[in-house]
Amino acid sequence: MQTVDLDNIGQIVKAHAMSSSVINPAFNPDELADKSILVTGGTGSFGHAFVRRILETTRPKRLIVFSRDEMKQYEMEKLFPESKYSCMRYFIGDVRDVSRLETAMRRVDIVVHAAALKHVPAAEYNPFECIRTNVHGAENVVSAAIRTGVHKVIALSTDKAVSPINLYGASKLASDKIFIAANSLSVGLPVFSVVRYGNVLGSRGSVVPFFKELMMRGAEFLPVTDNRMTRFWISLEKGVDFVLSSLTMMQGGEIFVPKVPSMKVVDLARAIAPHAALKEVGIRPGEKLHEILITADDARNTFELPDRYMVAPAIGRWWTQDYYDKIGAKLVAEDFAYASNTNSHWLDTTELLRLLAN
Repeated sequence: MQTVDLDNIGQIVKAHAMSSSVINPAFNPDELADKSILVTGGTGSFGHAFVRRILETTRPKRLIVFSRDEMKQYEMEKLFPESKYSCMRYFIGDVRDVSRLETAMRRVDIVVHAAALKHVPAAEYNPFECIRTNVHGAENVVSAAIRTGVHKVIALSTDKAVSPINLYGASKLASDKIFIAANSLSVGLPVFSVVRYGNVLGSRGSVVPFFKELMMRGAEFLPVTDNRMTRFWISLEKGVDFVLSSLTMMQGGEIFVPKVPSMKVVDLARAIAPHAALKEVGIRPGEKLHEILITADDARNTFELPDRYMVAPAIGRWWTQDYYDKIGAKLVAEDFAYASNTNSHWLDTTELLRLLAN
């Protein structure tokens, strides 16, 4: 099993507690220097922000963008050309293809798995495609990482994976289970963990650019599914920083959940377009009124830190209690649940606009 520097982790957690920010970058850039890093789905919103963050803070040996769309790779390469960033590599491939993943992961140290089919209605209409990418793709990433000797794999999840009511959420729940159980197959290396957070402000396909586009088109109103609807919100940059800090802290099998604010969707719409009319159009099939990041059933395995929760694996013993004691993590109350409508931290308009400006 890969060892964890508990003294260093303890210092990081103390720094978190002293920080005024909700999520403080907790990774040491030197840890990624001269490492080979691969990000699946690397041409998406997260991939762009992740690559930019890595290039701004450290110089890895290789930074590999793995995705299946050559046009998106072409556009991304213009932003991050190999002529300027010698570490950059652009690798066309699909997570459905395990042999291609194995080729891409040769001599790779760290894998960040961000590839997924994420559009809820599209997943409902194309269930086989959703399963092939989100579930079989997760299996392929695990298999390829084990066979090629990757050191760490961290997978991005979603609040929709918790008590799912749509296929996208169910497929991501299955994906989470695959990555957690993968620690039993790898016998120490790689170690696998999961990061789970809510809606990303301003990411491609999110409600913020959708509302902005409607206003630019001169729409008479903004559609709001239900005036009571709440969601967790996180900025793209904070999401990237949280993934990087979780890479530092992971032992294997944890689900890392950031402490993030909630906001009503109707209040979000009013903040973006204060003078626009709003129209309640009803909840779409497969859509929840509120989202959950941690259920009460998971509380018995959930530990709290100043900036995050960690859901420890219910099976396996890849983690140790000493680790959680050292970093000051405490078990949450037995009746604890982390839901967007009962969250203690709520976004106001000022904070929302500040996050959108980042």
